[in-house]
Amino acid sequence: MFDYIKGIFTCKVSGSKGCFATVEASGVGYRFEITERDYSNLPDINAEIKMYSVLLHREDKMSLCGFLRREERDIFNILTSVSGVGSKMALTLVNSFEVSDLVGFVLDGDYKELTKAKGVGPKLAQKIILELKDKLTSYDGSESVKRVSSSVKISSQNVEDAQTVLFSLGYSNDEVNLAIEKTLTKIPQTSSAEEILKESLKVLSL
Repeated sequence: MFDYIKGIFTCKVSGSKGCFATVEASGVGYRFEITERDYSNLPDINAEIKMYSVLLHREDKMSLCGFLRREERDIFNILTSVSGVGSKMALTLVNSFEVSDLVGFVLDGDYKELTKAKGVGPKLAQKIILELKDKLTSYDGSESVKRVSSSVKISSQNVEDAQTVLFSLGYSNDEVNLAIEKTLTKIPQTSSAEEILKESLKVLSL
């Protein structure tokens, strides 16, 4: 429903129930639940802020989760699509790892790294990897990959793998192609798919 809300940052609260930030836009105050990392990176009170949002609709209430970076909002949405992973657990995972690292763990099947996040046991970690790996690698963007990778010497398979994940995260064709084109000009020719992905996400976050 909401892609993002841009307004004035007016209030923040941190406690046993989580971290929250209020953004006022057009006279309405939107209260977002956010990660601890975003809480520590909030601007000064009364500064302008852009919060990427997720509207959660449960039987007993509606609430908003907010993220300072779009890629964190998008991986949050994918995480909550895993059965058994609610918004609290997804926020914990987003707070515990960089998006590129989290995606790398999933693609490599490294469930042990995921268990370093609070509350994530081995069984849940393996379940997350099993379900997410399919979601992150199922997008067919092969036609777009040919257009991007034809002029570079880096492995076309690595480029395709990185691009597929970016599409799965919700980025458009133009956004992905531009990010990868910029990335390929400044990374070694031996770069892995994870390294291409990590640098592309940096470009997309600018």
